[in-house]
Amino acid sequence: MSDHLGAAAPLAPTGQKGEPTGLSTKGLSAGTVGLIGAVVIGISCIAPAYTLTAALGPTVSEVGFQVPAIIIVGFIPMLLVAFGYRELNRAMPDSGTSFTWATRAFGPWVGWLAGWGLIAATILVLSNLAGIAVEFLFLLIDQIAGSPGTIAELAFNPFINVAVCLLFMLGATLVSYRDMQTTQKLQYVLVTFQVLVLVIFSVAAFVHVAQGTAFDASPVELSWFNPFAVGDFAAVVAGLSLSIFIFWGWDVTLTMNEETKNPEKTPGRAATLTVLIIFALYLLISVSLLAFAGTGVEGLGLGNEDIQSNVFFYLSGPILGPFAFLVSLAVLTSSASSLQSTFVSPARTLLAMGHYGALPPRFAEVSPRFFTPGFATIVSAIVASVFYAVMRFISEDVLWDTITTLGMMICFYYGITAFACVWYFRKQWFDSTRSLFFTFLFPLIGGVILLFLFGKTLIDSMDPDYGSGSNIGGLGLVFILGVVVIGVGIVIMIWQAIKRPAFFRGETISLDAPASLRRPRG
Repeated sequence: MSDHLGAAAPLAPTGQKGEPTGLSTKGLSAGTVGLIGAVVIGISCIAPAYTLTAALGPTVSEVGFQVPAIIIVGFIPMLLVAFGYRELNRAMPDSGTSFTWATRAFGPWVGWLAGWGLIAATILVLSNLAGIAVEFLFLLIDQIAGSPGTIAELAFNPFINVAVCLLFMLGATLVSYRDMQTTQKLQYVLVTFQVLVLVIFSVAAFVHVAQGTAFDASPVELSWFNPFAVGDFAAVVAGLSLSIFIFWGWDVTLTMNEETKNPEKTPGRAATLTVLIIFALYLLISVSLLAFAGTGVEGLGLGNEDIQSNVFFYLSGPILGPFAFLVSLAVLTSSASSLQSTFVSPARTLLAMGHYGALPPRFAEVSPRFFTPGFATIVSAIVASVFYAVMRFISEDVLWDTITTLGMMICFYYGITAFACVWYFRKQWFDSTRSLFFTFLFPLIGGVILLFLFGKTLIDSMDPDYGSGSNIGGLGLVFILGVVVIGVGIVIMIWQAIKRPAFFRGETISLDAPASLRRPRG
């Protein structure tokens, strides 16, 4: 493995039948992440505690007791797309993932935009995660100190908020800059604690229901799991949109593929396992809290808008009593650990883009000491930090609308990657039943669903009332931000095509479609 900066290693990975794929290693530390480590980092990136405490209440307002059904509906496209990712990784294990795979399938222009979509989405969410970690830190201190609201309010002072946020970002950057072993060790502790607390929280809620001490005990019914019982197609679509947020992050397991043991198989297995574990965890938590609190709009009912921004915090006291602070600590560790693990994706995508000549060569620099994408990690941290600091002082509405725009970006690059799987393997669709489903039907259905959600979100976001309600010239701010993010990507892409034409001429990564593996008859 090369240990110098910015240079490609001389060996190229090989695909099926040992044929060169046109891809090359980048100097990352190979074989340092196993299956369990990859799954743990995948769960960390999704941040189930932080994600569900904010998503559960609004979903109840939309569909009532059918939240588990919506989780099931939302789980399906994520699993289908994950299968596509797995097949692409099996053929082309490369840290560039969406960027590299879309380039091989559709050419450099589409590939570059797929990479941009991933980078934009992850850098946007980095700033949000740091801000959330700040709020939950002060909320936890307030809860432990027993000063209702006094300390928690400090998190909303923009100077204090930004200062502490930048400290969180600095800490996450330092860990991410170090080797993957450091990341794994930290994530083992944080994720284990987070998942353990969530399971205890859910079991305790069921105990209250059984003992008759729940706020609004509701017997669990099979109809809760029936998507057809929702009755409103708009609510089902809202559920699919929700899935983009609550499941997003599992693809981090693929961006580590050059650093995993058995890179052709481990990352794909880790992605599938991550989605399945998160799915089971979400079902457990949602069913237990629905059974405990019901869907009422008063008190601790999950339909009460006053508690929906942080459902876990308001229910933790009645469910866990003196140990309620553990839930706040779990949400804090959830957002903080996700902040650190989320750095993995943009840094390695930027590394691959620099390595193949789609961005300046400095992005291809690998730390000679830690074998991590040092320059790309630092750039990701600086951009996310500056963006958050500026937006926090200018307008919180713009900040949160930008996060809402995240859904569009995820649909954008997940969708491109799903279709890249379909097109890349087009000569092998009918090689076997397995190929038909995993390289054609499953990723195609997942990609179509994501394309539909992208288009619907784009149209809906034109409404001035969408998101925070801010608008410019009668167009919703979320729509404008989405178009601006994609537009900026196109401008940078054209600029790079002028400065670095080799990549855009297909000289560094060429189009490819592996031949059928069936033996010719006769």
